[in-house]
Amino acid sequence: MDPAVIQLLILAGIAVFLILRLRAVLGTRDGFESKPLPREDAPEGSRPKPQFEVIEGGPDTDITDHVPEGSDQAKALARMKAADPDFSVSEFLQGARGAYEMILMAFESSDMDSILPFLSRDVFNSFDEVVQLREQQGLRVDATFVGLREIAIVDAVFDEDSTEGEITIKFVGELTSVVRKADSGEVVEGDPNEIKRQRDVWTFARDMTSDSPNWKLVATGE
Repeated sequence: MDPAVIQLLILAGIAVFLILRLRAVLGTRDGFESKPLPREDAPEGSRPKPQFEVIEGGPDTDITDHVPEGSDQAKALARMKAADPDFSVSEFLQGARGAYEMILMAFESSDMDSILPFLSRDVFNSFDEVVQLREQQGLRVDATFVGLREIAIVDAVFDEDSTEGEITIKFVGELTSVVRKADSGEVVEGDPNEIKRQRDVWTFARDMTSDSPNWKLVATGE
């Protein structure tokens, strides 16, 4: 065999060997290929930017947790928050819980002076009239607050002109209440061991631009 042919065969064998070795190390690329990942030190502009979905606005859960989204009550509460950025519906309801127990128990025990700053003049006069009538009849009430089973916003109104906000809340409380003769303690009505459920609908009001964060009870109902 011609030495030149032998030399070509040897070179061809070496080339095949090298190709097989490269395939074993690098693999093969067939069809459509994904772009290689950018190196960490690649220029900033050459790296693909992550795609994020931007959600602007969205409901205020401090409001929608307590009233339906888009309702008149929700719109009124939103205007209150715009007038007073520190106002929180959730915090208001927490305060209303405490106010309900405090006012209710003070009324039952005829301690009207302690709750005077938290009542409008009309509500104070209405409560005080009942207390005075009770005293004239020689009666007293022994009451214990057991707990609050339900609290819910039933209405909210904001007056743009006066900047006054009003929030009406339904309370369902549980308490024991006994009416006794003031001199002898004899039970006239009620059972100290019976827990009664009481439903009240109270309206609180406040000037939302006032420096004072205190709300006043301005109306009561059932």
